[in-house]
Order: sequence, then C-alpha cells, then structure tokens
Amino acid sequence: SNMVLPVFAATAINTAMMFAYYGSELFPGSSGFAENVGILFGGNRTPEMLAQEHAYYARAAAKKEASGDNNISAEVTVDNVEDGSWSLWSRLQVIVVTLFLICFAAGFDVCVVSIAAGCILMTINAYKHQHYDPKPDTTQYDAEGNPLPPKKTYDMDGNEIEPEEEELITESETTLTEVDYGLLMLFIGQFMLIGSFDDTGVPQAFFFATMQGCADQMTSVPCVYWFVAVITILSNIASNVPVVQMLAATFPYATPYDWMQVSFSATIAGNLTMLGSAANMIVAFQAAKVGDRTFTSERHAPFGVPSTILALYGGTFLLTLVHFSPECSEKLGDCD
Repeated sequence: SNMVLPVFAATAINTAMMFAYYGSELFPGSSGFAENVGILFGGNRTPEMLAQEHAYYARAAAKKEASGDNNISAEVTVDNVEDGSWSLWSRLQVIVVTLFLICFAAGFDVCVVSIAAGCILMTINAYKHQHYDPKPDTTQYDAEGNPLPPKKTYDMDGNEIEPEEEELITESETTLTEVDYGLLMLFIGQFMLIGSFDDTGVPQAFFFATMQGCADQMTSVPCVYWFVAVITILSNIASNVPVVQMLAATFPYATPYDWMQVSFSATIAGNLTMLGSAANMIVAFQAAKVGDRTFTSERHAPFGVPSTILALYGGTFLLTLVHFSPECSEKLGDCD
C-alpha cells in the first residue's frame, strides 16, 4: 500500500517518456500520441505496421514451405501460434508466475517461493523442448537446394564406419542447459565483492561523509532527496542489488520507512544507465544473442536519464506525503 502512488506515478512517467522517445519505432507510421494510444489499447494498425506484419507472415510461410515439414503434430502447431493467440506453454508460464506473485504477496518465504517457481518453469520448458519442439534439421544441401546424402567415414583399413545412434538427451540435461551460468557467476561475484567491501568500513565512511548532517535523518525532508541522489549514484556504479546489501550493513537499525525509500529509489535508479541494474544487462545480453546489438548505453541514456530522474523524485515526493510504514526502529526499541 505504501508503494501504490509512487509506482503509479513512475509508471505514468515512464509510459509518457517511452511514447515520446520510442514512439516512431514502436508505432511506425503513427501520427502522434493519440494514435499511439489507439494502437496500444484499441488494436488499430497503421499501413506501415500492416506491411511489416504481412512481410513477417510471408517470410514465415516461405520458410515453412522451403523446409517441407508438413507432418508437424497438432501439439507443435498449437505451440507455434501465428495468429497472435497464446500457446498452451505461455498459459502455463503465466499461471506459474501468477501463483508466485500471490505467494509472495501472501508473505511466504521469498527464497522458497522463488526457487520453487524457477524449478517449475525450467521443468516445463525442458519438457516442451524434449517432446514438442521440432528437432533441429542437420541435413546439408547443395547450391541448388537439393539434400546431400550423409557423409561416410572410414577407418584405417578402409572399412565404412557406421554412424552412431543419436544420443538421447534427458529432461534433466535439457533443464540444466537452460540455466544462465554466466549470470549466476555475475551475481556471485557482485555479492562477494560487496560483502568484502563492507568489511573494510569504507561504505560506512562514505555514507557519513556524503550525508553529513543528514546521516541521522536521511529520510526526512529535505535530506531524503539528497539520500536518493546518493543511492542513485551508487546503484549505477555497483548495480542496485549490491548497493541494497551494502546499505543493510551500513544502517542495521534503519526504520521500515527508511527501507521503503531505499527499495523505491534503488529500483528506479537502476533505469538510469545500463549498469544500474542486472536486468538491463540481461536484456542487452539476450538481445545480442539473437543478433540485436542496438541496445547499448548510448541508445539507452537519452530515455533512461530523464525518465529516471522524473520518476525517482516524483515518486519520492509522493512517498514522503503518503506512507504507512513506521518511522521508528524496532531493533533500537524506539517503537511504542
């Protein structure tokens, strides 16, 4: 309930900035903001958008015809939906994510709920890959598109070597291949670095030096606005998750209201630059894997900087006006 107004304000600001900055790319051929809203909520299409859709379907049909794969099962056809409707697997994923959010809101242990939801999603994805996704085509073709016969191999005596049977890949092996080990190592390295850095006492000294007279009243007006700026700077140097971990060691007796301000500012501050949040780096990495290398720091900054500053200080202002979290430290026994 504390975050309702700030989150709605930040969402409205980011939506308006997105329409203003990415409107020509999201809605090609649109005449302005009003038409963008109609496209988004009314299902309208511009001639340019229709041309892109027709070109996409034409390429998909040509690719299907060229592959000659006319024996696809009904289950696979359902999964490869081309009319914009949701597949069975998409519905299952939405159900799992919805249950995860319900359990999270109900107060269940975050670690248990997150691990359980992640395991279920990976198992569903592995089962889909194993039993329903089309197998990769390893057939080689000549310059005219005719399939080439399998290459024969021979031993030292000139005897033909029989090709080995295709190795069976189990669901567990498929599931393990879905784990992003590079991302896990990134988080492990960040937590180890920040944990070691906390033990030096430098973070505590830095906060007291930058906050000065506001160190003891960092979430009171006007100190809260400087406190938000410090968190924003640190979040875009060390990423927002390690910064929150660092703040937990720096201010162990912070009040619930202090942590509300920290959680809001650290989350929004992650949108300022590409390094501000691990989510930004994940999106850029996944885009690069499919060949899209346009999501860069230079591309993100013209949108990220103004939208983050407006959403950050607009939401902080609303949170100072309307909040229900206690402004006393339970660990220090200040609350009645």
